Amino acid sequence: MREIYEQLGISPEVYEFGSKIEQLLKDRFEEFDRTAEYNQMKVLLAMQKNKVSAECFNSSSGYGYDDFGRDTLEKVYADTFHTEACLVRPQIACGTHALAIALFGNLRPGDELLAPAGKPYDTLEEVIGIRPSSGSLAEYGITYRQVDLKEDGSFDYEAIKNAVNERTRLVEIQRSKGYQTRPSFSVKQIGELISFIKKIKPDVICMVDNCYGEFVDTIEPSDVGADMIVGSLIKNPGGGLAPIGGYIAGTKECVENAANRMTCPGLGMEVGASLGVNRSFYQGFFLAPMVTKGALKGAVFAANIYERLGFPVIPDGREPRQDIIQAVTLGSPERVTAFCKGIQAAAPVDSYVDPEPWDMPGYDSQVIMAAGAFVQGSSIELSADGPMKPPYAVYFQGGLTWEHAKLGILMSVQKLAEKKLVTLPDPGSLL
Repeated sequence: MREIYEQLGISPEVYEFGSKIEQLLKDRFEEFDRTAEYNQMKVLLAMQKNKVSAECFNSSSGYGYDDFGRDTLEKVYADTFHTEACLVRPQIACGTHALAIALFGNLRPGDELLAPAGKPYDTLEEVIGIRPSSGSLAEYGITYRQVDLKEDGSFDYEAIKNAVNERTRLVEIQRSKGYQTRPSFSVKQIGELISFIKKIKPDVICMVDNCYGEFVDTIEPSDVGADMIVGSLIKNPGGGLAPIGGYIAGTKECVENAANRMTCPGLGMEVGASLGVNRSFYQGFFLAPMVTKGALKGAVFAANIYERLGFPVIPDGREPRQDIIQAVTLGSPERVTAFCKGIQAAAPVDSYVDPEPWDMPGYDSQVIMAAGAFVQGSSIELSADGPMKPPYAVYFQGGLTWEHAKLGILMSVQKLAEKKLVTLPDPGSLL
């Protein structure tokens, strides 16, 4: 085993360091195995209940009327997430697009959008109008209010209570940390927040950005009161096989409103050809619990590795996992770049290229991204990225298998060590 890792570029010292850490994580890994088994059965149950058949994999074109496979898949998602309805479409380009559809579909001029967990993910800033952009919610007369988290990363319930008003129509809760060094929220925490808000204003729509969180727990935000949960198929639920797409699951009214925005009023969910992706969507969703498990093992491995190297990590190596993202504050642009070059060098695709920071659309600073993936931008595959600004944190996620995630982390350490940007600990200190 040591020899094959050495052929891949991992020195004996880095390999030994990783092996020692892996030995310490046996119990954590068994927890992930149990969660994945439960979620695997949950998905299988939904597929059997809805009588998924070979005919479901057939393609449709044009308008996509009567696409049996598409419609059945949406029932499978709805049953898995315990919602009234679900929109699962290749016409949804990415997670940000799915969130935008859900927001535009369910907000009207004069409404107010409330973010009770601080600023949402960077790419939503232009959707909302925090950063001026043509066609934003702000241009349609939809206002925005934000309640920042407390210093310890918890919800500021008193400030939230004061922020909710007669115009508050929709509350957007981001489950994962995004490009922030705050904790990600557990499903239990999200449920408590939703319950608190609903007591103040029962008719408010609570929407959860569920990206990176699907199948991390045995329950989803839709099980604790969320009216909508939204995500991307090139993250957890696509299982690494979905080539594009997103989903919006929730109440029938909310999902239909979103569908009318995705296509147009009067057509809604009735149109939208599957274009040959049904098989990948079904098979990816079936595999998603196991793929997510591998990504979780990689995230915990990364947390423990970089803690031992002396870097702040969120979450730490012992905390419960709420998503697949591991934040590591590296403290310098040189370390961020070296880390990402290591992840790229471990990839099955484009392993020979070096990622460099660039002006990526939707962000307010240069971003470096490492992703030698089978699907462009797929962050359930081994990937890492981060904005090139203080505190110079990098965000690692994915790995279609635990073994590949392990190699990626070891390669990131290798690149940092080669540039003398880290010092490996004494192996004896890890016992």
